[in-house]
Amino acid sequence: MGLYLVKRARNSRPVVIGLSLLSVLFASLVIGVIFLAYRIDPLEAAAVLLKELMSRYGLGEVVWQSIPLILCGGGLLLAFSASFWNIGAEGQLLMGALAATWTALFSGIPGFLRVPALFLLAFGAGALWGIIPAVLKTKFRIPEVITTLMLNYVALNLVLYLIHGPWKGEKVYGFAYTDTFPASAWLPVIGPTRIHWPTLALGLALLFAVDLILKRTRLGYEIKVVSRSLDAGRYAKISYFRTIFLVMVVSGGMAGLAGAGEVAGVHHLLRHPDQVSLGYGYTAIVVAWLARGNPYAIVASSVLMGMILVAGDVIQVSYGFPSSLVKVFTGLILFFLIAGDLLITYRVAWKGRDC
Repeated sequence: MGLYLVKRARNSRPVVIGLSLLSVLFASLVIGVIFLAYRIDPLEAAAVLLKELMSRYGLGEVVWQSIPLILCGGGLLLAFSASFWNIGAEGQLLMGALAATWTALFSGIPGFLRVPALFLLAFGAGALWGIIPAVLKTKFRIPEVITTLMLNYVALNLVLYLIHGPWKGEKVYGFAYTDTFPASAWLPVIGPTRIHWPTLALGLALLFAVDLILKRTRLGYEIKVVSRSLDAGRYAKISYFRTIFLVMVVSGGMAGLAGAGEVAGVHHLLRHPDQVSLGYGYTAIVVAWLARGNPYAIVASSVLMGMILVAGDVIQVSYGFPSSLVKVFTGLILFFLIAGDLLITYRVAWKGRDC
């Protein structure tokens, strides 16, 4: 007699959406308690945040913050669909930023070809950073969670070495960043905002491509099989190496494009990694988790996390909160989403005494 869990026959969309929203609501309640601990009325703070987020400037910032999340989140969704736990989008993004910087400043590519070239090379650099853990996992059984995470730090320190050393700008007067990109390597933006629309357009197009891959291609079928059972994949003569290799080319490449967009569309130079990426590669894990396997839901979850990032800036300015609290808020949302996964897979039932 008592409560027990029964596995659901299938995960219906209303259940997934409802429980995901409920998870976010519970996380919001805990965040409200944190506000109370700082002696701040959470409802008053929510009103201030809503006003700032709905302003023209606030909306522009939300869309800008969403762009790298769309690209990184879409790539992670593809990797997670293959049960390859890519935690390395941050490093793949930074490698894309490096490739874009080299293209803009040192490649000698003609001006009219620089933007297409920097996107292409950034995709290749991100893909390369994704292929390394793919090979280590499929050939040597080295856990991808470890290798992708460690490669983030390799990429970060590579950026630091270059901006303090051989790529340090000649006219920066002691600051650690490169010279400014030539105008031909700048991405156009919408009005006075920081929304670099070519990267946004690429992100949306690639989400469509990810959906096609998962639903309409042989690779999508192979992803479904190997994610459920490697033995079934071997029986169907599916190459696990080929499947994961291709998945990580796309996943890493999409993160690389995000890095190119940030340096060519926002900063117009390469600077400290913490300024190039505001933790987008890690936040994208939450974005992909929120999407629940639906590539188009990446847009909504990216906007949600973009709002949280912008809200974090507002909180710091308005209430003097430390920047680390924004990461706490993001972590709380991920925690409740993971906890809610149990109820998406199982339903709670009551077992009576006579059952």
